[in-house]
Amino acid sequence: MSDAVATARPDAGVRKVKGRISYIKPMAERPRFYANDHSRDVLDLDPRTVEIEDARSWPVPPDLDREGFMLTRHRSAVADFRDAEAVARLHPAEIEKLLLEVTGADRVVVNGTGVLRFGESSPDAGRLNNSFPARFIHIDCSDKTAAQFAERSRPKDVDRPVRRACAYNVWRVLSPPPQDIPLAVCDARSFGPEDLVESDSVFDVKDAPEWSFESWLVKFNPRHRWVYFSDMDSGDALIFKTNDSDPSKAHNVPHSAFDDPSCPKGVPTRTSIEMRATAYWFE
Repeated sequence: MSDAVATARPDAGVRKVKGRISYIKPMAERPRFYANDHSRDVLDLDPRTVEIEDARSWPVPPDLDREGFMLTRHRSAVADFRDAEAVARLHPAEIEKLLLEVTGADRVVVNGTGVLRFGESSPDAGRLNNSFPARFIHIDCSDKTAAQFAERSRPKDVDRPVRRACAYNVWRVLSPPPQDIPLAVCDARSFGPEDLVESDSVFDVKDAPEWSFESWLVKFNPRHRWVYFSDMDSGDALIFKTNDSDPSKAHNVPHSAFDDPSCPKGVPTRTSIEMRATAYWFE
């Protein structure tokens, strides 16, 4: 993009880029967006050029319970993430083990199979269900939805009350670095409930009934601190919260795809996979 340039802050040693991300404007009707047919979206977007820090240059790495996200190395036995059978057979157990290790939870339940996404120039973008990069800032589920999902997937073989439930997204790139369309995440300490707008996330899968749940979009606030990780590869796992029932910890993390202006032209467009899971702590 012409107005997006790579910059740096020599005094702090933190590398930054300027990228374009889209907030939501005030709307007379309730916003909604669709997993596949974006021509049906009811959104009045508010594009903004913002500074996005490269967390690889942070002197202290981000923390799941402080900023709401972290990057970790994670080896997978899946040789080809486009192989849906292999992903379904191997990857949920890998994600469960990873989240148990990094969170210290008592149990982790992986929700669904991997969601593949492709940059818009890829012939695979839109070919699979929910396969476009999300180009507006959102949080996957509201508090109401998160509570419903947590109750639905709660392990039934545990009779102790749930003390804490936390929903996570584990995001990894499959295309080689550098990435043309990384994922930007917002420091959970830099926004508040006043920035959130209730919306409906609609899943429109061909030959299946539509279904939806409540999610959140985000209004612009100059206090927001945007972050990404440069040069991710398939051995990197970006873990971020979509909801945490413990009010003493980072609650959730707005996120959005963006075009990295520092990425050279002509690289293979981003391919990524994300897995969602809920962690539980019991009394």
